[in-house]
Amino acid sequence: MTSRRGEILAEMGLAPIWKLRTSPTAAAPAAQAGTPPPVAEPALGEAREAQIGAMDWAGLKAAVAVCTACGLHKTRTQTVFGVGDERAEWMLVGEAPGAEEDRLGEPFVGQAGKLLDNMLAALDLQRGRNVYIANVLKCRPPDNRNPEPGELAQCAPFLLRQIELLRPRLIVAMGRFAAQTLLDSDASIASLRGRVYRFHGVPLIVTYHPAYLLRNLPDKAKAWADLLFARRTLSGL
Repeated sequence: MTSRRGEILAEMGLAPIWKLRTSPTAAAPAAQAGTPPPVAEPALGEAREAQIGAMDWAGLKAAVAVCTACGLHKTRTQTVFGVGDERAEWMLVGEAPGAEEDRLGEPFVGQAGKLLDNMLAALDLQRGRNVYIANVLKCRPPDNRNPEPGELAQCAPFLLRQIELLRPRLIVAMGRFAAQTLLDSDASIASLRGRVYRFHGVPLIVTYHPAYLLRNLPDKAKAWADLLFARRTLSGL
């Protein structure tokens, strides 16, 4: 694993895990003289991360489509990889697919997607043009329940590779689970807003998820202020 990927995994709280190689004769009463000590080898999780870290866009999309690393594959209709300009400066990261995303295979659709598209249009942006959109989770949790830590951990290498391939100039984390996953924090959105963070050198700004805004209309103004802040930040780079 490269030092760059190691730094990214450390920022997300997913540092490499190692296990000891066990010998077939481990149950013997005593080791023979001169027998070398057990050798540390990468765990299966690290091997998977290294494999994903070497994929191009096509390979990554194919891997996500057939992923069975967690139990969500049993209830999904299809995976939701991401959509947009693969050379975009803006990367928007949401939380997990909902029912419409699961049905259509695209993030941020339905009423929440329309709201996001309108907000982007007000910034003279649109999905597919200098914007790439992805989710922390690639499969929908049943009944739109909150993502579980193990599910987030299994999907993290896919999101990391998307960020590595895209090389965005700015990341906007939309919603609590996106922000907390990328920043390795349990802080609230309200306390994280209004500041520029760094995710492996990439400026990162936190705002509300569009689905939340549909239920909490007064916070639309705050989300709009966050996007304006993001545009100023990008312009100042």
